[in-house]
Amino acid sequence: MPTIFLVEDDSHTRRLVREYLAREGFEVEAFASLEEMEARLKEGYPDLFVLDIMLPGEDGLTFCRRLRASSPVPVVFISARGDEIDRVLGLELGGDDYLSKPFSPRELVARVKAILRRAPRPSPQELHLNNLCLIPSRRQALVDGKELELTPKEFELLLALAANPRAAFSRDQLLDRIWGYDYAGDIRAVDDLVKRVRKKLRAKGARVEIATVWGYGYRLKT
Repeated sequence: MPTIFLVEDDSHTRRLVREYLAREGFEVEAFASLEEMEARLKEGYPDLFVLDIMLPGEDGLTFCRRLRASSPVPVVFISARGDEIDRVLGLELGGDDYLSKPFSPRELVARVKAILRRAPRPSPQELHLNNLCLIPSRRQALVDGKELELTPKEFELLLALAANPRAAFSRDQLLDRIWGYDYAGDIRAVDDLVKRVRKKLRAKGARVEIATVWGYGYRLKT
């Protein structure tokens, strides 16, 4: 699941937000200040930051300005300062959303989910599963070193499943990921896409298959 770094100096708010996000399956690391978080950043960045603006030491806006010089990781601001100028400044500095305190933790969770659905995720150089190799940068699939010809959406389906080989994806999740969250077409498009990719994998002798998770969706089986 995605990792979220939460920076909030108020212990009650920090605990509440952390509990709600963790309940939804997110990996949450919480900090009382940006300085406290800096050492952790040396080990790697999260998938999303939730930042209070008014923090001891460096404030959230200053950190966001620094972050945007090197990273596109999404930022959600939370702040007791609800003035329009603060919201505008936060978004202009690269923030992806802004909630004024007091806010509903459920609403924060919903906004985090929406941002992560839209956020581009870095792809690995290559993915290897048995005799299947996916090269995201070249949009290329190989079986035993030989080209597996896929349409763009067929490749996106296989990449989504191969990047999370132990995970089961619902039809709705695959529809959002491949066609976009605002797609208004029939969910059966996912089933049709899976059938085509299955046929191509079998024809090439790939030692992976797309398994049906009955009543839910699909996962990759190796």
